Amino acid sequence: MPDIKCSVTECEYNSNVKCGAPMIQVDRNKVSSAGTSDQTKCETFKTKR
Repeated sequence: MPDIKCSVTECEYNSNVKCGAPMIQVDRNKVSSAGTSDQTKCETFKTKR
């Protein structure tokens, strides 16, 4: 998987500002058609323990 930058330090998969998840799922954020990044969300997020 290519390097994916992530600044969400509360995520279990964040490792030095890079996503270390085995896969990433991004969904529309309750809109029928996303037009901006604010209208999407990362479903892979997992709270760091």
